[in-house]
Amino acid sequence: MQEANKSAGRLAFIDWTRGLAAVVMLQGHVFDSFTRTDLRDKGPFVLSQFLGGLPPAMFLFLTGITFAFLMHSQERQGATAWKRVVAALKRSRYLFLIAFLFRIQLYVFGFPTSPAGELLRVDILNCMGMAMLIFAAMAVFTTQERIRLCIVLGLLIAALSPVISMIDASGAPSFLRAYFFPSYKYFGFFPWAAFLAFGMAAGSILRIVKQEDMGKVMLWAFGIGLGLIMAAEYFSDLPYSIYSKSEFWLNSPGLILIKLGVVLVIMAIAFLWVQYGSTQRWSLFRQFGTTSLLVYWVHIEIVYGRWLGIWKEGLTVNQVLVFTAVLMVLLTILSVLRTRYKSIGPFFRPNPIPQPDRASGD
Repeated sequence: MQEANKSAGRLAFIDWTRGLAAVVMLQGHVFDSFTRTDLRDKGPFVLSQFLGGLPPAMFLFLTGITFAFLMHSQERQGATAWKRVVAALKRSRYLFLIAFLFRIQLYVFGFPTSPAGELLRVDILNCMGMAMLIFAAMAVFTTQERIRLCIVLGLLIAALSPVISMIDASGAPSFLRAYFFPSYKYFGFFPWAAFLAFGMAAGSILRIVKQEDMGKVMLWAFGIGLGLIMAAEYFSDLPYSIYSKSEFWLNSPGLILIKLGVVLVIMAIAFLWVQYGSTQRWSLFRQFGTTSLLVYWVHIEIVYGRWLGIWKEGLTVNQVLVFTAVLMVLLTILSVLRTRYKSIGPFFRPNPIPQPDRASGD
């Protein structure tokens, strides 16, 4: 039990990071839905949407970490390669189930005005499910092997994203384009799955590193993150490119690496803060991080549903800020109730801190 608590403590920064992503996502969605149209070219809205582009990368990266934890746990338990792959496929199935239930709920609550096409919309949960489905094959390798393979896999997806964009997919089925091709409207496998692959590499590292070396690992993550940000920004600003056609905000490998660098820096800061700054205190970010699916599900319905239609694209910046604060308070209450009364629903169970593998000695 003492070993389990140590493991939970050293990995609590994952929930903190996930909760931060949830808060940044929430404000971005509120600004997007309620800000007046004549204020959308002003600083506050632009900043809100710029920051709002980071949470999807953070969620995918953190999902990759926990996906790697699952594979490592199966490996330490002595499961065969086939059983490890099956366990990974079951996690993918769970994400797909959640994704489709989420779309069905939005459609039902918006009926009859909600378009039927929204039922098949490829959102971030669909992207997670598809990436897990494809990356389940990584379960056949050892944890050490997955570190190298997943880094290469993430870089390959990032590098191929502009190439995929140049393919004429007009004759391909719509679901294929939505799930795999870069798009401003959907979360396609290219380039978003790169973050899940990088997260799997990070999760594999976290599982094999000793507890006393976690601080050093996070310092390395901080340094690598800063290096990625500066290097990717430098090369992205060069007047020439190896690609005949590439859009920075859509499929650029530079943008992917910049976001990856930011995620690594945030994760390192989260580790230092949780370990040395707020070990015993209640944390909003950690609270949201343990119930991130519930927060995501409920706030999407409130922000983009029909309930507050009279305010859509009609509020000033100050009014949007007040609305954001009120919504955050309400979601905090809901999140706390969820962690205290776990029978609210099986799909909204808290994200548990991964427990140590006895065989690994974590």
